[in-house]
Amino acid sequence: MVCEKVAASRTMISIVVPVYGCKACLAELCERLKQTMAELQSDYEIILVNDQSPDDPWKTIKQLHDLDSKVKGINLSRNFGQHTAITAGLDQTRGDWVVVMDCDLQDRPEDIKLLFNKAKEGYDVVFGSRKVRQDHFLKRLSSKLFYKVYDYFTDETSDHTIANFSISRKIVIENFRRMREQNRFYPLFLKWMGFRITRIPVNHGRREEGKSSYSLKKLITLATDVIISQSNKPLRLSIQFGFFISLFSFLYGLWLIFKYFMLADPVQGWTSVMVSIYFIGGLIFFNFGILGLYIGKVFNEIKGRPLYIIRETTDDDEVDEVIE
Repeated sequence: MVCEKVAASRTMISIVVPVYGCKACLAELCERLKQTMAELQSDYEIILVNDQSPDDPWKTIKQLHDLDSKVKGINLSRNFGQHTAITAGLDQTRGDWVVVMDCDLQDRPEDIKLLFNKAKEGYDVVFGSRKVRQDHFLKRLSSKLFYKVYDYFTDETSDHTIANFSISRKIVIENFRRMREQNRFYPLFLKWMGFRITRIPVNHGRREEGKSSYSLKKLITLATDVIISQSNKPLRLSIQFGFFISLFSFLYGLWLIFKYFMLADPVQGWTSVMVSIYFIGGLIFFNFGILGLYIGKVFNEIKGRPLYIIRETTDDDEVDEVIE
């Protein structure tokens, strides 16, 4: 009876790990997580979400589950993206605190103790800040550019040293689950909610397996999706730019009239007219494109499709019918 009361009073920590491209790291990751949880004397669950990684880690995840039932697996029907995979894991958590981390061991499991101890000071969310990153130069540069562009279009101030590695109180995750829009970015959602957030420096580990799935093209796509879903500043800028062009054209027209009547200097040729037509036409198509992006995002939202589809989990058999 005493043992049952002690077990019931232990803090439960859920650890959500989206899995993509790092199958060889999973066994070491789980072992280091177990050691960290033992040092914290906390009950725990490890939720590995296979976002249809090309190296097919699902068999490895099931083997880890067979060795330890606290390791749970979710196998998505296709690749839905890192932040949707995180959401799929968060929807299954039961912990008093929830850790989100990457699977490539660059987020060091041992640093969870630092995050948890800081959170016990009264914070709802604690992020790990990677002051010295072990990524190559282009990866660091693209990350900085991403946040610079995002901050400009959203009038926010972001920290490029912060990614997904964090620990959050249960109430934060419960409210996160209520946010079901298609375009997702985990750190920004936590920041938007307004809970007590802080960050602490952590060591950024060397990537042990694979390479980052965020190519420059994917980062540009992610930046576009996040900006369109979080800000309407591009629309305001297109209006301001259109007004500026109209004002310039009006003033230029007055100048031509003045030259014709006051200086007896008629406008020669049609080159300037054609250039102006192509220039204005390009601006119109550009603005239509921006407007189309917003309409497309609205269209995706009103479809009401699920954020993700689970093919199977380690707690049940493979579903008979899979919706692709």
